[in-house]
Amino acid sequence: MQLSKVDIVSDITPEEFIQNYLKKNKPVLLKNFIRKDSPCWDKWSYEYFKEIAGDEVVSIYGKEDEHQDRAASAPIGKMTFGEYLDLIQEKPVDIRLFLFNLMKIRPELKKDVLFNDVTGGKVLQWLPLMFFGGEGSATRNHFDIDMSHVFISQFEGIKRIWLFPNDQSDLMYKLPYNFHSIANLKTSDPQEYPALKHLKGIEGIIDKGDTLYMPAGWWHYIQYETHGYSISVRALPSTFNEKFKGARNLFVTRYFDDAMRRLFKDRWFDYKIKVAKNRADRALKKI
Repeated sequence: MQLSKVDIVSDITPEEFIQNYLKKNKPVLLKNFIRKDSPCWDKWSYEYFKEIAGDEVVSIYGKEDEHQDRAASAPIGKMTFGEYLDLIQEKPVDIRLFLFNLMKIRPELKKDVLFNDVTGGKVLQWLPLMFFGGEGSATRNHFDIDMSHVFISQFEGIKRIWLFPNDQSDLMYKLPYNFHSIANLKTSDPQEYPALKHLKGIEGIIDKGDTLYMPAGWWHYIQYETHGYSISVRALPSTFNEKFKGARNLFVTRYFDDAMRRLFKDRWFDYKIKVAKNRADRALKKI
């Protein structure tokens, strides 16, 4: 696997961003996407979140490798939001909150974040999602089902993110009818998954105040270097092909996969693994 460093830009104009990154489907780390005068920088903290929503019960998620047979991992338990925030600060722990919409529970938080929308108005600012994780936790390698452009902004802690274009899906051992890889980029045996050695991607490390632009359809493997939290906002797919794939994924593919999994159980998963490995072998022969 080869990783190059992501471009880093500050004070880029919408014209420059659209021309150099959005149209080219090229990742970039933005230094000014969340405005410096946003109230969140002075106001937000773990203690503040515990004060306003500490009693909320949340679902917690662990290692996703244990749920490779399905599109979305199942939660491993529940606890209060306050208990969770205390836990991730106490010690490294591989648990996350997935798509926890604190801003829906406390919509007043949306007013604390001011965007410098470099897309010229394409970002869905009204639909932010928050992600929390303990040190050492990670998401499995995947691309987003709706094929949208994603802007992930870090508010506390550090994340390391590996990005790969969608045309490397076969080398990634993508499971058919799913949106994730059967292989773990860090721990999988290279003898069993030899195609991983030929991946060419981009690495971005985001700290407090940084935003990583992840283009539509790009694979991403997100690792929590420290405990922390971030917000992601989306922009709709740019091309007809991306929009069509996103709609098909949302309204057809995932339901078909669920139905086949219920009908054939392990046989369906075994079939998908076989297909993923055969496709990777064919991709390897073309290199």
